[in-house]
Amino acid sequence: MTETAKTFSVLDRIVTCQSRMPTSVAKIAAVLIEDPRAPLTLSITALAKRAGTSAATVTRFSRMIGYASFSDLRVGVAEDVGRGRSKAAWIADISRSFGPNDPPEEICNALFNTHMLSLQTTASLIDLPTALRVAKMVVQSRHLDVYGVGGSALTAQEAEARLYRIGVGVHAWSEIHDGLTSAAILDQQCVAIAISNTGHTEETIQMLTVAKAAGAHTVAITANSDSPLAKLAHDTLIAASPNGYLQPADLSARHSQLFVVDLLYVLIAQLAYDRTARLLAASAAAVAPRRRPIRRAASSMSAAHRVAAERPKEAS
Repeated sequence: MTETAKTFSVLDRIVTCQSRMPTSVAKIAAVLIEDPRAPLTLSITALAKRAGTSAATVTRFSRMIGYASFSDLRVGVAEDVGRGRSKAAWIADISRSFGPNDPPEEICNALFNTHMLSLQTTASLIDLPTALRVAKMVVQSRHLDVYGVGGSALTAQEAEARLYRIGVGVHAWSEIHDGLTSAAILDQQCVAIAISNTGHTEETIQMLTVAKAAGAHTVAITANSDSPLAKLAHDTLIAASPNGYLQPADLSARHSQLFVVDLLYVLIAQLAYDRTARLLAASAAAVAPRRRPIRRAASSMSAAHRVAAERPKEAS
């Protein structure tokens, strides 16, 4: 486990991953949600029996939420108990809806915790080999389409803006007719990335479906790996979105999407380092003359001029 992964609880992981768990694995999740301390008092065999599954499924469950083994899961639960992280605290601090009379301090803390949890969970669950494979395919591609509707359209536009600047032939589509037209003329030298928090947005699914049929390598960025979008794509990258507080306009979900986009951007920049350095230098030089000088420097210069102008008067 990474240090980042250790900063959020076993229960946090279960809630995030629960929607994509197979039925047998979900049975273990249900037991732990009901009794978070069960791994401390039950052996792997006893926990499996209680959930109506097998010991091998318990191991699979442990790995699915980010632990190498059942022993590591037990350590994680023990750490949570030491920090006093209970189901009630989770509901009170994170997975809750705001009320009209909540004080600003509570709102601020809940927002901060939810946004941090989204990013921490995304960083822990991201499949780095898959991300690197997608980055390599983008570098080698003739063209990249990025699809997103609603809030995810903003993420798609950000991906376009960043990747275009480092030499990727990319276009973001949020209007379905334009997106379908572009998707239909892709080929095996192209990549198509679809972004949807739920993975159930019909327009996004349709655009990716046409892109896949045209021969493009397809990628889904979603919080739900069991969604129609994820099942359709060749590769899936998880952008975690814990149960929201202001659905559907939950910015923590978008921050997770942007984290995944930023990771792909950096990996692509690394793979095409020489081209990236050259293009970033050229674009920086192009906009430099349009930036105003720093005000502080101008103020210091003016003060120096005033001192110099007053010196002759003092001498006289």
